[in-house]
Amino acid sequence: MEFDRSLLVVAFELSAKRKVILAGALAGAGRVVYLTELDDTARAEALRRTGVLLTFNTAKELRPGEAALLKGARLIQFMIGGVDFIPLSELPGGVPVATNRGAFAESMAEHALAMALAAAKRLIVEHDELKRGQFNQFVRNRMLAGGVCGIFGFGGIGVATSRLMHGIGMRVHAINRRGRTDERVEWIAGPERLNELLEAADVLLISAPLTRATYSLIGAAELQRMKADAILVNVARGEIVQERPLYDHLVKNPGFTACIDAWWIEPVRHGEFRMDNPFLDLPNVIASPHNSAQGTGAHDISLRRAVENCRRALTGETPLHLIGLDERLM
Repeated sequence: MEFDRSLLVVAFELSAKRKVILAGALAGAGRVVYLTELDDTARAEALRRTGVLLTFNTAKELRPGEAALLKGARLIQFMIGGVDFIPLSELPGGVPVATNRGAFAESMAEHALAMALAAAKRLIVEHDELKRGQFNQFVRNRMLAGGVCGIFGFGGIGVATSRLMHGIGMRVHAINRRGRTDERVEWIAGPERLNELLEAADVLLISAPLTRATYSLIGAAELQRMKADAILVNVARGEIVQERPLYDHLVKNPGFTACIDAWWIEPVRHGEFRMDNPFLDLPNVIASPHNSAQGTGAHDISLRRAVENCRRALTGETPLHLIGLDERLM
């Protein structure tokens, strides 16, 4: 039996306010059902009829055996941009899978800028000095204007950050897989020219997805190529940078600063927060609990963007941000 596949199945709970946002973004392109509101029989029927599944984490939101019911779906759309920790191999082969890449871009860009400025202006260091009674009025801090912001991963987050960095007078050098962009940049290339990016950057933003190609990409040799007073900002995944080499580099190079929002072991992906090296004891580390996406209103924006991609699939258009086999870790 063939279905019309116009059903959008939402695998998680939504508030009444956010259901209104979803309906507005869908613009009548399909009918919506919420999996959490259905009994067992209705769940199975909805999944068999699914046109598009909207989900945060299929491993948690689908029960054993339910993923197989999606074999006729047009799209599985994730609400998040990084799905490296989700077992995508358990989903039906042949069903397109899309991430919500860049969904939180503006919030994360502001966070990246804030971390870079805090490092350049010595805000954390001088706050601690004031607590000790030291009034270092004439100790120099840095201006970022005129410097180079290197962006590794020039997707939604990278582009949003680039616009802010241009706004404070920085030049932007960027890397993406295509080696080209329509956005304003002073230099752009493919991943094969990473060393050039590292050597030029006064601020290096890591905003690339975690894939087989980016896993442990930046180690001791790459860090050594960077300027002695560079500022590294990681809002992507901890595993892109090798943990011990980064710690050793920070110890050996006190003028170098690491702004770490994305950690190697985190509660959402691993069930706990842990580090193997005492980064928080170092004065040249600025840390946050991977909360760069939590800006006011950011989750509403991300919902709209995910549903707009669902609408594309439901109306026969090609969805954006489809995951290729080369991007999958699991």
